[in-house]
Amino acid sequence: MQARPGPFDQEGTTMLSRRHDRAENTVRDDATQAASALTQHLQDGGGLVPVQVSGLALAAGEVAFADVSCSAARFYGTDVDYPTSTGYFEHHPTFGRRWVSNRRLDARRRQEAEDAALPQWRDHTAARVVLTSAGVRLLPRGAREWMSFDHVLLTGVTAEPATVVLSYSTCAPLLLSGPAVPWLGVAIEHLRHGSA
Repeated sequence: MQARPGPFDQEGTTMLSRRHDRAENTVRDDATQAASALTQHLQDGGGLVPVQVSGLALAAGEVAFADVSCSAARFYGTDVDYPTSTGYFEHHPTFGRRWVSNRRLDARRRQEAEDAALPQWRDHTAARVVLTSAGVRLLPRGAREWMSFDHVLLTGVTAEPATVVLSYSTCAPLLLSGPAVPWLGVAIEHLRHGSA
């Protein structure tokens, strides 16, 4: 009698990996189909359907069209926070106790601090995203205050199969990813250019 592969056996791991890949492919295909269906609906003269949202106060005349979970990140640089110098005290027979700096370590740590300050995707978090007629409303996990990204300040939308990058004139770009993103990309472009 041959033993069945356990969850950590090579064969079992391969099976779990294949299932996970199939599930991801199914979600990705569904997201692509939803975006295509929305594109066709909008081209045929249809509009976005309003949805009810809780926990977000909308402005007068503002209408919500989506309330979804996404991963979010912002693209920006920071000020360089240079580390203090490193070294050690040496007890020299002639010169006595003196500080000896570690120039190599200091140079490496300075370079690491400069690299860490360069513009890059930061603040990666899960977030609740509400798309409204006025903009994208973002509530990062654990936050109490909503972040507003208004459509009137939107300067660019870069849509990829699994992500959408929203560029704004007054703040750092916003990266959204997740199953709802292809649909969101189509809807945001539609709102950005108006229903005409």
